[in-house]
Amino acid sequence: MYSHNMVGANDLHAAKVFYDAVFTAVGGNPGMLDEAKGRVTYIHKDGIFVVTKPINGEPATVANGNTIGFLMENPAECDAWHAAGAAAGGTPCEDPPGPRPFGDRTLYLAYLRDPTGHKLCALHWMA
Repeated sequence: MYSHNMVGANDLHAAKVFYDAVFTAVGGNPGMLDEAKGRVTYIHKDGIFVVTKPINGEPATVANGNTIGFLMENPAECDAWHAAGAAAGGTPCEDPPGPRPFGDRTLYLAYLRDPTGHKLCALHWMA
């Protein structure tokens, strides 16, 4: 359904430090910096995630009510993602990482806000 996700950042360096940490913690590669466009691009497991300075020149802002979720292979990946992000300038939010009921299923979730304030979630569907 989705081709990519893109978020704005006011401090591209801080964003790259944060996203490099969370993506490499789960087997991804550091982002590819395009200085000319003011963007950092991540490609992992057929997904594309881009961090950019807004092209209209206005400050990057956070979407109220928006969460970007990243699918993880197991709870340990969620925990590694969360720890790496918190250590690289992210802010934990919501409840601590752990299982949450979801209908007749259980999700393992970990939430962070990136340095700009975008809300992110690591999600694993538990058996």
